[in-house]
Amino acid sequence: MFKHIFLSISALCMLAFAACTNKEADTVSLNYATFNIRYDNPEDSLNNWKYRKDSVAAFITAHNLDIVGCQEVLYHQLTDLQERLPDYGYVGVCRDDGDRAGEAAPIFYKKDRFEVLANSTFWLSQYPDSVGFIGWDGACCRIATWAKLRERKSGRIFMAVNTHFDHVGTEARRKAALLIIDSIRSIVGEEPAILTGDFNVNDESEAYKTITTNEFVLNDAFKTAEEREGVTWTFHDWGKIPEDECEKIDFIFVTSGISVKKALIPHPGTGPTGYLSDHNPHIAQLEF
Repeated sequence: MFKHIFLSISALCMLAFAACTNKEADTVSLNYATFNIRYDNPEDSLNNWKYRKDSVAAFITAHNLDIVGCQEVLYHQLTDLQERLPDYGYVGVCRDDGDRAGEAAPIFYKKDRFEVLANSTFWLSQYPDSVGFIGWDGACCRIATWAKLRERKSGRIFMAVNTHFDHVGTEARRKAALLIIDSIRSIVGEEPAILTGDFNVNDESEAYKTITTNEFVLNDAFKTAEEREGVTWTFHDWGKIPEDECEKIDFIFVTSGISVKKALIPHPGTGPTGYLSDHNPHIAQLEF
């Protein structure tokens, strides 16, 4: 009898250990980033894309980013990054024609680590499926790109959303925030979701408050991080803005089940060709 009791206890201990081990194995840790790379503008002179493309790709590789949402990406910039980042796939289309015209907001991801289950791009407007439509009081058409991803090792499913809000329309930004929240809820429900982007406004804006105080709350990864490193701002306009006047307009937002271990906004380079962009990239170490 004692032998059977001992075996039963041993079996229970093994099951408990296996449960703990599986729980640890199911935990997903991500190096995640948002990065406005600046569109290829000839007027940028020595800060032009042709002088920065290698450095931008090298930054993504050096920081071992698992997923990065980029903004202001023209089609030839997209192909430049593809060539330099062979381990990454991407989803996303350009906003003017739903193909190659205008800026894209692509999501790059490590191909060996993630499987794309579904993805699409929608327009931030009253008619999300209308290609090139300018929404509400916006100055130009704006988009959000999303991907439903499965982490191959754990099987965990989560959603990545990347966007670039309008730089003029207050109503356009607020309605865009609500549209994205509704999209997250309808596509993945209670599964983890991460929203990245250049929101063209700071944390005092109506759009920011819409995102962070909605019934379906998205948390600011920088503010909720257990550890923060680097500067507290993202837009510097090639160093033309004094640091004490620079603002953080690029954000990573996460749903409540995601913990933020660390947030990093590296200090920009200096001088012509020393800058990665006119924005700082923003990195967060996420876990769920």
